[in-house]
Amino acid sequence: MIKIDGKGVSQKILAYIRKEHDILKEKYGRSAGLGVIIVGDNPASKVYVNNKIKACENVGFYSETISLGGNITEKDLIKEIERLNKNNKIDGILVQLPLPNHINELKITETIFPEKDVDGFHPLNIGKMVIGDNTGFLPCTPYGIIQLFEEYGIDPAGKDTVIIGRSNIVGKPAALMLIQRGATVQVCNTKTKNINEKLKNADIIISAAGVPNLIKGTDVKEGAVVIDVGINRVKGKLCGDVNYEEASEKVGYITPVPGGVGPMTIAGLIKNTFKSYINKVEK
Repeated sequence: MIKIDGKGVSQKILAYIRKEHDILKEKYGRSAGLGVIIVGDNPASKVYVNNKIKACENVGFYSETISLGGNITEKDLIKEIERLNKNNKIDGILVQLPLPNHINELKITETIFPEKDVDGFHPLNIGKMVIGDNTGFLPCTPYGIIQLFEEYGIDPAGKDTVIIGRSNIVGKPAALMLIQRGATVQVCNTKTKNINEKLKNADIIISAAGVPNLIKGTDVKEGAVVIDVGINRVKGKLCGDVNYEEASEKVGYITPVPGGVGPMTIAGLIKNTFKSYINKVEK
């Protein structure tokens, strides 16, 4: 069994970006810039935003965080996004999800300029992903997973793949990216019938259900690749969707929680922001 070191891979990616960014910053006289908007006081969202800002600092990017009250109107939130759209110091814009119920997430996503949509959720970037146009931005978590596959030499072509979770953030884009790479993909959810049988036949399992202990050792076959995207807190400790102790006795590769997919999501964000920066300074 090989434990996939997402933290180590992400540090390698960020070190490379820091080096390349220093060269371009010297050449063009400005840093890459990321604007982050957080709405409300969700504790998990605050942690995620802080981690993203720290990553920006680590690679020498300029960052701007806008913290807004949970009762802000959709109209006023759009004004903040439009301000960042026009700000030439900002190459990437990220609106931390989830948003309060009175705000339409799709409308907010569509307000961000596609060329600054470093979360990869704008319909234009999703469309580019579907047709394999690499000029767009890929959603950060699935993008991070693909980079882990590349780092560890895991080729999804021809592999039976089961994804648990159908969200726009992980499940759907992960399925599309793996289809592009030749995998045979089933997208399941917690209501899928006979899900255990599907898991037992899978060469690759990606779980993003947010249900602790959803996948047990008996659910995976020998030598499978297991990517655990779930983040759950049980008795004060972070854990994923997979029973790591049981599964690790059978699988070929597995990501831990924490230290697996989480750092790679941030690496994906930084890579997207750097790509946007390069598109602007070198055009």
